[in-house]
Amino acid sequence: MAANADPTVDPGLTSWVRVPSRSPFPIQALPYGVFARNGGRPRVGVAIGDQILDLAVLADAGLLTLPGQLQVSMFDQARLDSFLAAGRSVWIAVRRRVSKLLSSSNTEILDGGLAARAVVPQDGSTLLQPFTVGDFVDFYSSLEHATNLGRMFRPDGDPLLPNWRHLPVGYHGRAGTVVGSGSLIPRPSGQRRGDGTPEFGPSTRVDFEVELGFVIGPGSKRGSPIPTDRAAEHIFGVVLVNDWSARDIQAWEYQPLGPFLGKSFATSIGHWVTPLDALGPYRVSPPPQVPEPLPYLRAGGAWGFDIDLEVLLSTEAMRRRGSAPKRISLTNFASMYWTMPQQLAHATINGASVRTGDLFASGTISGSDPGSYGSLIELTENGTQPIDLGGGETRTFLEDGDEISIVGRAGDGFRIPQIGLGSVSGRVTTTD
Repeated sequence: MAANADPTVDPGLTSWVRVPSRSPFPIQALPYGVFARNGGRPRVGVAIGDQILDLAVLADAGLLTLPGQLQVSMFDQARLDSFLAAGRSVWIAVRRRVSKLLSSSNTEILDGGLAARAVVPQDGSTLLQPFTVGDFVDFYSSLEHATNLGRMFRPDGDPLLPNWRHLPVGYHGRAGTVVGSGSLIPRPSGQRRGDGTPEFGPSTRVDFEVELGFVIGPGSKRGSPIPTDRAAEHIFGVVLVNDWSARDIQAWEYQPLGPFLGKSFATSIGHWVTPLDALGPYRVSPPPQVPEPLPYLRAGGAWGFDIDLEVLLSTEAMRRRGSAPKRISLTNFASMYWTMPQQLAHATINGASVRTGDLFASGTISGSDPGSYGSLIELTENGTQPIDLGGGETRTFLEDGDEISIVGRAGDGFRIPQIGLGSVSGRVTTTD
């Protein structure tokens, strides 16, 4: 390993905690989350194999002390918010310290029996929403997704609107309806296009969208845009996102101001936040941008990420007969046209500020072939080509009882270690 390389992603690093084969959380991953056990107080932890390392216990034992930082209170909390706000120097120091404590060559936690209190099984732990969502922005940054939808809705024109290649198109969503993985998703009601006059009722075209979101650490001052070369100072890491959509409500309302009720009813996020530093080995160059963006959007560096995203669908009938969920899509984040620094730069170029816990979602991640499309509206050609689920079931859009799970893994499946981002799931239910 090079002298200046990050020791936490060394492929030869192993842990004294047993990590099952093909676990998404080897010692090179170390994602952060919030958990509780046996009705106890929530606290911050790090996933390692099928265990959780309790950072509050380590901090209380004096093993995470950093100059000028209140480590005990930072991790003995129900959200990651204080840790996110602490900034990049603290993120690096804590990650490196945790990596060292968990490495096979270290016995600090083992000495004195501390491990029995600091390492707890994920099984039996309640995983909670990891951070307080400040503001929520959702982009539209996949060239393939934007092209697919444009061809559906503008078959006789250019599938991309004139601005798409010049700026990261996006909208401000509703932070209050961002929910943790496993939350039920009540079917939304709203207005839909009818014959001559609009109709009102439950959506009949509920959809999912495979997305990856980045989470803001330290905020910024109003009036001070964040340039692309300073994005890493503000972006802590990434989380899996499912931006639920009601396509019939969306189609009626989105002109001229864009998504509103068709999007605001629910957005699910995963339980684990993977720090950018863990994804260093999986960075790739993003696709070329033609024409070249305006100067404030030019970003150097490998800000693409080789992350596979698998979509699994399970119906009530499948669960009753014990059938495994059906994979309906496998896509990859590396194809995204607009990158995280560009999205953050564009969102703040007008002087808008960001704050700790702000969530910026990528928009639907779609590849170039039908099996890699990141939404049902694409997979079923706007409902005209049903997906065969087996057992006599098909789907165009989601029915009550359908559960969507999105699983993320970085790497090509042959690289060791291959790290996971966990999963995000949600089940559609009848309207409350």
